[in-house]
Amino acid sequence: MPTGSGEALSAGNGHDHAPGTGPHSHPGDVSAGETLATGTTVSAGGYTLQPLERTQPPGVRADYRFRIVGTDRQPATRFAVVHEKPLHLIVVGRDLGGYQHLHPTMAPDGTWSVPLTLARPGGYRVFADFSVSAPDGRQVPLVLGVDHHVPGAYAPAALPPAQAQATAGPFTVSMTGMPTAGVTAPVRFQLTRTDAAGPVQPQRYLGAYGHLVVVREGDLGYVHVHPEQELVDGAVAFWLTVPSSGRYRAFFDFQVDGKVQTAEYTINLP
Repeated sequence: MPTGSGEALSAGNGHDHAPGTGPHSHPGDVSAGETLATGTTVSAGGYTLQPLERTQPPGVRADYRFRIVGTDRQPATRFAVVHEKPLHLIVVGRDLGGYQHLHPTMAPDGTWSVPLTLARPGGYRVFADFSVSAPDGRQVPLVLGVDHHVPGAYAPAALPPAQAQATAGPFTVSMTGMPTAGVTAPVRFQLTRTDAAGPVQPQRYLGAYGHLVVVREGDLGYVHVHPEQELVDGAVAFWLTVPSSGRYRAFFDFQVDGKVQTAEYTINLP
């Protein structure tokens, strides 16, 4: 595809629900459940994630550089702004540890770069989550994934057991909701201070009260999650469609007092 002129256009999440909506399916959700996890391929929708580096030493801060290339083999340069950024870069180890949510910058030639430090040796998956603006005006949302390697003795960490509470900095974060394979269901996160009573209200971060990334164990399938734009009974609410049985790791980013924290959860679906 031709690539455009470097403009960033605004876009919403495109998946709002009326108050009181319960768990439900969308057309094609169940029959095409395996397609609901993205990021398992380096190419999709006519675009390819093309890394300029595939490895880096452990514990060393290095620029991670890449391009999003169209079928014309030219770098794409027109991206829609989603959650205040034209592209979100998610990095996670193959054992689902070492999560990072980064925001690269793009040079005029379509090369993206971001400083990246990976403390532990092993394999990592890098996800580029973005919406590219096609020449005909369509916005094409994509998640592309590629492997990245840190040489050294690799000791994968066991996935923590499933629990409804997690600690992130000085906060305890409680998760409520019952994910079900093939069903879009609400999941909510309530914040409290670990050393004090009473709920805590997060600040908006990247245009929302929180952001949730869910990755499947094994193939590292990346699951799209849609946030509600307002708090629901003081909690940060999302709509989660888990595509299959298995184990997942959920990463909830939120901001309080100007500092971003991440609460992590294991989700088991029989």
